[in-house]
Amino acid sequence: MPQALELRSLSLQDALDLAILLEEEARARYREYAGMMGQRLATQASGMFHAMAAGEARHAAQLAARRRALFADAPRRVDPGLVTEVEAPDARATHVLLSPREAVEAALVAEERSHGFYAAALPLVRDPEVRALFSEIAAAEERHEAFLRELLRRVPDAVEDPWVEETGSDPGS
Repeated sequence: MPQALELRSLSLQDALDLAILLEEEARARYREYAGMMGQRLATQASGMFHAMAAGEARHAAQLAARRRALFADAPRRVDPGLVTEVEAPDARATHVLLSPREAVEAALVAEERSHGFYAAALPLVRDPEVRALFSEIAAAEERHEAFLRELLRRVPDAVEDPWVEETGSDPGS
């Protein structure tokens, strides 16, 4: 995780708001990747990214529910631009001709950064329920990383190559 963001300066509400933004950005990114893969290739790539998007949506909903329980409808104070400091991929990494390999590589970098955020935030979180939730999501991000690393061993290098292998795993959990 970039050093520019000082997690110690975030309140619990801010940490939850940032985590929600991270999960929402990841969901949108995976939906975009799914659409790109589905439009150009008859492969499992689209389905895999849809599953990843569903997992990120579940994380966002869990975080939002906890945030509401603690802070009701208090306005968000976190700048959405902080997402780029924590997880969002380089804008140059997403383009219309993104190959399955490039999409998986970009997803892996984002998952590593997301896991880094949760791992770094965990020691700073004192609320036991938020701590448990951050721990659960950190573990899920770690599983996503492992899944994506394994996928990289099988995904083709070129856009023209069909990517038809079944993954046999649910990347969205």
